[in-house]
Amino acid sequence: MSRVRADEEEYWHSSKFRAFTFDDEDDELSQLKESKRTVNSLRDIVDDDDDDLERVSWSGEPVGSISWSIKETASGSTSSLDGRDSSLQKGSSSYAALPKQGSSYSLSSLFKGFLCATHLCLSLPALTDTGVKNFAPELRRPRAEYKDYSSDWSPKDTVRRMQRGKVCSLERFRSLQDKLVLLDEAVAGHDGNVITAVLIFLKRTLRREILFRELEVRQVALCHLIHFLREMGEQKFLLDLLRFLDRTEEVALSQYREHLNIQDVEKRREFLKGCIGLPFSAEDTSHIQDHYTLLERQIIIEANDRHLEMAGQSELFRKYPRKASILNMPLVTTLFYSCFYHYTEAEGMFSSPTNLKKTFKIPDKQYVLTALAARAKLRAWGDVDALLTTKNWLGYTKKKAPIGFHRVVEILQRNNAPVQVLQEYVRLVEDVDTRLNLATKYKCHDVVIETYRDLKDRIQLTAYKDKVERGSAEEEKIHSIL
Repeated sequence: MSRVRADEEEYWHSSKFRAFTFDDEDDELSQLKESKRTVNSLRDIVDDDDDDLERVSWSGEPVGSISWSIKETASGSTSSLDGRDSSLQKGSSSYAALPKQGSSYSLSSLFKGFLCATHLCLSLPALTDTGVKNFAPELRRPRAEYKDYSSDWSPKDTVRRMQRGKVCSLERFRSLQDKLVLLDEAVAGHDGNVITAVLIFLKRTLRREILFRELEVRQVALCHLIHFLREMGEQKFLLDLLRFLDRTEEVALSQYREHLNIQDVEKRREFLKGCIGLPFSAEDTSHIQDHYTLLERQIIIEANDRHLEMAGQSELFRKYPRKASILNMPLVTTLFYSCFYHYTEAEGMFSSPTNLKKTFKIPDKQYVLTALAARAKLRAWGDVDALLTTKNWLGYTKKKAPIGFHRVVEILQRNNAPVQVLQEYVRLVEDVDTRLNLATKYKCHDVVIETYRDLKDRIQLTAYKDKVERGSAEEEKIHSIL
């Protein structure tokens, strides 16, 4: 021990600095040599006095000396992480058994090894404190973004930033006056998205009575809120607002729209029956009544036709099966259905087309158009002729089409009517140019020849001769006319 203490005294009283001479070696090699001697002397002092030092690791367990750290650092480049983990978990007796080797490390290498060993100890799960959690460092927001949340923006500035798509907190507008100023600024900005955003904020933070009272004098914001409530389906809030504004007809219409959410047919019928007594206008009351009556008829027709279809008693249902239910269909669709399946029924039957026309006051033009399409689809040309034939008060019959015979021709051609049927109605087109165009388009040669004959147009008739077949009856007719 005395020898060790003498070495210590010599080390502390010695100095590596000397007087300046031009022969001094001020290069890196001399510095490295000096560092090597310093570390070696440090290792000798510490290793010789191992028993007098208290050695602990970061986890509180005893470990080897500084020389052990140097050796561990040197062996770390060739050993794996698992080997290090297992060696660190051994007791102090195993560390004492390690052989001591001479070190050729410099002081900088010592510190690098010490930092690597420290990093290893902190990264191993067996040596770290289980209660400590590692979190990723939170990156600071840009200063311009941070100001959106912290700065005291005025209502006008807030609206402008919202128009530019910036995130602005509206929660700091606490007083009623500030909120109303914010709403007025949003309306003045003419940006619907900003107005809606401010209205949602006011709807959430103000009582309904206060909000309704303030919106009553701000019609633009009021219209935005009503539209928003309808789009979002907030029916109760909307009804409360309309009642506050004393808009009774709008309240009734809003309640009437609720039938769209009722899937059960019987419940929908009862709901519509209850809507008849709501304070609608005279015209709207008539529409509600017709809606209820139509649904009632559809329920009856659907039940009867389903029974006939399942029983197989109707040839028409066997030949043309129904593709969908008639329930909740519009009036025109119901009329087409009746003209297709129940055209010959008496007027007293609910499913009769004439009964539907009389009950719902369907105009002649709409009735003829729908019935013509239904009967032409069935290729019932006799019914088409009867539909377009009328009698005058003298008993004479003539063809009459409220929709115009040019539309009759188009409907018949869409349903693949034969040329003889088409020609009959093409002749009834009054306008000559329209008649010639339709006759040429649908190859009604007789109508074209007769029209040119009536016009006494020899040139067009001669040119049209080249468009008919050679030796056909049409060519012979043209020759006889010429």
